[in-house]
Amino acid sequence: MDKTHDLKLNRRDFIGCASGFMLGSCFLNSSSLRLYEEINIQELKEELTPEEQELVENSALAQELKKLFGKGYSCAESFFKVSLGFMKESEKLAWVASGFGGGIYHKDICGYLTSGVMAIGLKGGSLEKERKEKKDHVRSAVKQYWKWWISQAPLHCSEIRKKGTSSKVCRRLGQLAAVRIEELIK
Repeated sequence: MDKTHDLKLNRRDFIGCASGFMLGSCFLNSSSLRLYEEINIQELKEELTPEEQELVENSALAQELKKLFGKGYSCAESFFKVSLGFMKESEKLAWVASGFGGGIYHKDICGYLTSGVMAIGLKGGSLEKERKEKKDHVRSAVKQYWKWWISQAPLHCSEIRKKGTSSKVCRRLGQLAAVRIEELIK
């Protein structure tokens, strides 16, 4: 004979349990974040190395991106705009990325990262494949881009361009991201 047990908690016990659960999850997230930060603690360079310079010079996307620096486009807009040109899509679509510049205007997730993911998705949608195959393609490319990104820089603008850091850090990172995205959307 099966017996069901009803667990009854009064409000005080429930709040005590919920608080403990939330506190534990905060410590878990905090330690996970610390581990991520330790992996990504690096001084971001302002200038391209000779090897990186060669990659940038051989990338149509990176060359076009360089032309947009200082022209009033955010990182996300400029990156998505050159991706659209590379894929022969309407530049009007660049407005989709306008809210992602400057880390969604909160120094959060970098616009080069988010607009790169948008470019991968747009390219995936144009493939002559079944929907599942398109999704698999996009998933794989995004995972490759993400893995590349975290090997290069932190995710957040606030960590990439810290107070007092030159915008050259962002320019370098954008050019390298353009090289990588070009490889992924060819």
